[in-house]
Amino acid sequence: MEREPSEGRGAPREPAGPGTPPYDHEVDGAVAPAGRPGTRPDAATGGPRTPGRPSATGAVASPRPRSRGAHSAPDRTTLHRRRFIGLAAAGGVIAAGAAVFIASEDHGTSPTAAKAPARPRSTTTTTTAPKVVNAKTPDGVTIPVNPAIVAENAKTGHAWWVNTPQQAGDIEGYANVSSAQVGDTVTLFVSTKAAHFHVEAYRMGYYQGIGARLVYQSDEVPGTRQAEPVVVAPTNTIECNWNPSIALTVDKTWPPGAYLLKLVGPDSEQQYVPLCVRDDTSKAAVVIQHSITTWQAYNRWGGYSLYYGNAGGALSFTHDPGGGSFEDRARIVSFDRPYDHDWASGAADFVGNEFPVVYQAEQLGLDVTYWTDVDFHARPQLLTNHKALISLGHDEYWSLPMRTAAVQGVAAGVNMAFLGANACYRQIRMEPSSLGDNRHQVCYKSAAEDPMTGTNDTLVTVNWPQSPVDQPESELIGSTYQDIGAMAPMVVVAPDSWLFAGTGFTANQALPRVVQGEFDRYVPGAASPANLDVVAHSVVANRGGNYSDITWYTVPNGGGVFASGNATFVGALPNSTLIPPNVVPDPTPGVTAPMLRVMENLYSVIAMGPAAAIQPSQGTWTTFYGPGTTGLRAPVVNNAA
Repeated sequence: MEREPSEGRGAPREPAGPGTPPYDHEVDGAVAPAGRPGTRPDAATGGPRTPGRPSATGAVASPRPRSRGAHSAPDRTTLHRRRFIGLAAAGGVIAAGAAVFIASEDHGTSPTAAKAPARPRSTTTTTTAPKVVNAKTPDGVTIPVNPAIVAENAKTGHAWWVNTPQQAGDIEGYANVSSAQVGDTVTLFVSTKAAHFHVEAYRMGYYQGIGARLVYQSDEVPGTRQAEPVVVAPTNTIECNWNPSIALTVDKTWPPGAYLLKLVGPDSEQQYVPLCVRDDTSKAAVVIQHSITTWQAYNRWGGYSLYYGNAGGALSFTHDPGGGSFEDRARIVSFDRPYDHDWASGAADFVGNEFPVVYQAEQLGLDVTYWTDVDFHARPQLLTNHKALISLGHDEYWSLPMRTAAVQGVAAGVNMAFLGANACYRQIRMEPSSLGDNRHQVCYKSAAEDPMTGTNDTLVTVNWPQSPVDQPESELIGSTYQDIGAMAPMVVVAPDSWLFAGTGFTANQALPRVVQGEFDRYVPGAASPANLDVVAHSVVANRGGNYSDITWYTVPNGGGVFASGNATFVGALPNSTLIPPNVVPDPTPGVTAPMLRVMENLYSVIAMGPAAAIQPSQGTWTTFYGPGTTGLRAPVVNNAA
């Protein structure tokens, strides 16, 4: 669904000290790295050094925390989500970022201001991975902890990952793959006004609150303006046919994780190319899924997304939907194109709707790995290698192989958490492009238009609840998509739920402005689990008095499914005071701390094994939607495209 106004939020939580991961305990005889107070490990030597000084590689050990006045408070102005996550490419980021960057004696304010080194550099060494253990968080919650994740996030973070603004076309690019494994080659296709550029690869995580670590920097390579894209009729597909610019080898110095590849020219040209480094052999407890099919659905680079398109084949290069129409939308979108420059500098939905979850998981040292939803589509059998799958803030577009694997996985004991709303709402098909498999995303949003209608109705690209597919998302998620434009507090109705342990929540406590934008609720009926629990039940007064619900249900002898029921749940989790607040918002007092505890509680169940054996649901929905309740009336669903 099209995103409505929302506000990134999050509440103060005492972070671990600089350079100190959240654990300092023995793990199978080895002590998890903690570092000496007041020092950061040198990226080149591994030894301690004074914070804020350049390492032997020219990397700055830590950013200076930005000034915070005695009466400062987070800006609580409502922001359209697309505006919020686009602020990384807006002019305000310069001022906010200026306090973060520390000047190096040799390289100015960052490696982006300097000539790239003659050879790629990396600072990671490979060792035998320590054993995953169950350990307590600082809050006393037991979760599976991977010492390799703890050690990785104890390494020096680099604030240079934050971008400066640019104009459309200054520099932009895409990769031949959305994810890669160790040993793979990633080819980048870049168009730029710059005479030359280089690539900086940042692994995103906690890293002392800085949020990223520079893993690799390429040599300088020639820059060039590439050809304009082609509009392919009749599907209005935008596709580039650019020449390769640079090839990167993903080796063992690139730990699996979420990456932003930063394209950097000599005159402040900067833009991201997102990349997931996955591990198909992983047996991590938790797999975090990047919702790149939804990113691509909303990507309007060239003038055409699955929502809007220009009349007459006209090209445009802005995320702003102005001037576009639904009738002229694309029916097939391609990954063979950049993301909009004014959509988080090409990072798309990652920064605003996904990164806060990645940040906390890595801060906790959670036993976690990563893939994209395209990977899930291509290799659905890998789901049962994990105890839980995390779907992030906007995960709207699902293929049949994804959904089938998810349903079967939950029945087999895999747990799932949907940390947004409007998830699994539209069916897609994936087709190849000239660059490889699964590069074209098909979604006609109309059975009448889709050539698959009458040939194989199970694959028709309409909303999952619509004919001829007729598979409501509630069969998997538990709740049902309702509407856009919510602006309401989150109301706690089950403070004694295991999900809310340690939060201090009380009955009917309202957390202001947590429910924004799209929202889901439980709808009684044959398509909804009969044993589902409602733990938060929030009236959305500005949308006709409808409801947003946080729900939990378990499958007998199987897994459990959590659903947050609103599109800004992830927006309540940001918890850094070192990243510029117009890139990642400040914590929100009274909201972020308890919501982060909710996440710890969730991990303590879904990351441990089949949830039906740990926290079986009881069917408390009848309290809110049973006979005589105000919630019994039929919901008003906004099926806007």
